[in-house]
Amino acid sequence: MQPHLLEHAETLPAAERERFLAQLRSIDFAKIERLVAGESQTDDWAAIAAKAKSPRSIRLNRTDNEFTLEAARRRGAEALRSGHVGAMLVAGGQGTRLGFDHPKGMYPLGPVSEAFLFQILFEKLRAVGARYGVTIPLFLMTSPATHDETVAFLAEHDRFGLREEDLVVFCQGTMPAVDEQTGKLLLAGPGELALSPDGHGGMLAALAASRAPQIIRERGLKQLFYFQVDNPLAQVCDEATLGYHLLAESEVTMQAVPKHDPAEKVGVVVDVDRRMMVIEYSDLPAEHAARRAPDGTLELWAGSIAVHVFDAQFLLKHSTGDGGLPFHRARKKVPHLDAKGNLIEPTEPNALKFEKFIFDLAPAARSALVVEVDPAEAFAPLKNAPGAKTDSPEWVRAQMIAQATRRLEAAGAKVAAGTPVEISPLFGYDAETVAARVKPGMTVDKATYLSINAK
Repeated sequence: MQPHLLEHAETLPAAERERFLAQLRSIDFAKIERLVAGESQTDDWAAIAAKAKSPRSIRLNRTDNEFTLEAARRRGAEALRSGHVGAMLVAGGQGTRLGFDHPKGMYPLGPVSEAFLFQILFEKLRAVGARYGVTIPLFLMTSPATHDETVAFLAEHDRFGLREEDLVVFCQGTMPAVDEQTGKLLLAGPGELALSPDGHGGMLAALAASRAPQIIRERGLKQLFYFQVDNPLAQVCDEATLGYHLLAESEVTMQAVPKHDPAEKVGVVVDVDRRMMVIEYSDLPAEHAARRAPDGTLELWAGSIAVHVFDAQFLLKHSTGDGGLPFHRARKKVPHLDAKGNLIEPTEPNALKFEKFIFDLAPAARSALVVEVDPAEAFAPLKNAPGAKTDSPEWVRAQMIAQATRRLEAAGAKVAAGTPVEISPLFGYDAETVAARVKPGMTVDKATYLSINAK
């Protein structure tokens, strides 16, 4: 026990004090001490990177791939029609960096419709299910900071058309933040620890504690398509990715985009001793990040975009206990009480937070695969504040408009230059389904939102 935690506890009402003491009793202080000392930071990344190779992969526009696109699409379509595919959405983040004090999934992002992120992604899932004649269950992970508001918001909007029995919402765990200099747990207030979500790798323990495993077994789900709430271009339950995953008999398949600059701040998927793993950009030494293949492209090219396919039984097997995933340390600015009970708002990183990452499960896979995707079609993450050069609301909306414009023009429509256009996933969630609804010669010369009511 750390005595400073009790300094303000005596001022609390009896019930709150007992709750706080029970919380403290549940903490593994010895484990926290090991994490502060760097238990999970002992990997020799230079040695690992020296052995890293390009992973087993399916590359875009290549004729020497292990499987053809046509075969993958057929196999993925079979899996979807069988009803054996479920979806997993990680939605624990808040929109703090966006100046939006709510769950990020509630952010109104549609360029014309102002549709919420949740709405866009839920409609994609519904559209895929409708195409293949099934309903695809969604397992949605929140965090303590977003759970209650997310549940209320989805109920208010009738889950954007998703049936109640097809949505399972569960909450990830937390870890205490500690002072970087002293290793002491920080207090957010009297009787209130400074806590943070335990990372998307916390999904394993949270999943196991929910009713999701029972539903996965009851519904006979064999593949789980994993994506994150901040990416409106996510190819939800993409038939090609699912097909490649199945044809390769993969237990973990990761979508990736090609890196062109060694300094790009994205985790890289690699092969090390015939095991797939992700090396974070901050851990990848510059000389290895810059290694080139004979054709001049980066040898370690596969930038992870946090879109995966998991074999359901593999995921359930590793969801027991702590999943065996290591904690990663991150230096962050964490408001906290000082010894006198004053709230301190730090201007520089002052604390360590501990998170697990789901991609650390990849080395445990018997077989794994990377599928390259075009970022213009599959990756536009909303991460930065308005006005930022990339990954900002304006930038993401521009990517959505560009994608919609390409799909309409490919279908024979004419879109006036600079015209904002948006396509509801229920109208068409990919180029093929858009083309089936658009009449050649259609003209779009004003801000337009194509929904299922469009003629």
